[in-house]
Amino acid sequence: MPRLFAGIEIPPSITTRLSLQKGGLHGARWIDEANYHITLHFMGDVDRPMANEIAFHLSQIRYPEFDLTLKGFGSFGSKKPHSIYAAVEKNPNLLELQSEVLRRMAALGLRSDKRDFTPHVTIARLKKTQAIDVADYLQRNDGFMTEAFTVHRFVLYSSRDSIGGGPYAIEDSFDLL
Repeated sequence: MPRLFAGIEIPPSITTRLSLQKGGLHGARWIDEANYHITLHFMGDVDRPMANEIAFHLSQIRYPEFDLTLKGFGSFGSKKPHSIYAAVEKNPNLLELQSEVLRRMAALGLRSDKRDFTPHVTIARLKKTQAIDVADYLQRNDGFMTEAFTVHRFVLYSSRDSIGGGPYAIEDSFDLL
């Protein structure tokens, strides 16, 4: 049974910039730059017939290319931080694409995450990291910003059942117009 999610790849020039932000935080397990992505929707563990349905429905999405910029860092888990991420600058095109993916997955009976969509690129998973250390890391890297990059496609990733962070494989890709 594959574990699937739809996402946006991060180009090598941006992954290199992100990888330079690694270090200086006790208890951080830094994500390999080959696994950096922006998740649009997590489908979870599905059987092969459902995986084929998911790929078909995603292939029907018609949306234009758009540009994204990463700006700043944040963390999830305010009192007990569990991950560090690079934030995606607000972008209505990204929100519309994500909404369309959600709509199509809902038509297949796949539920969406109950949390609001926070576009981001996870760069580290944290274990026993103090909130004050996370705050210091975020402050030290406060001015981080990338150049804009064009999103030419989105992809269907698979992952093995693990504690998060990859490895991920691209199962299918869907070009934007």
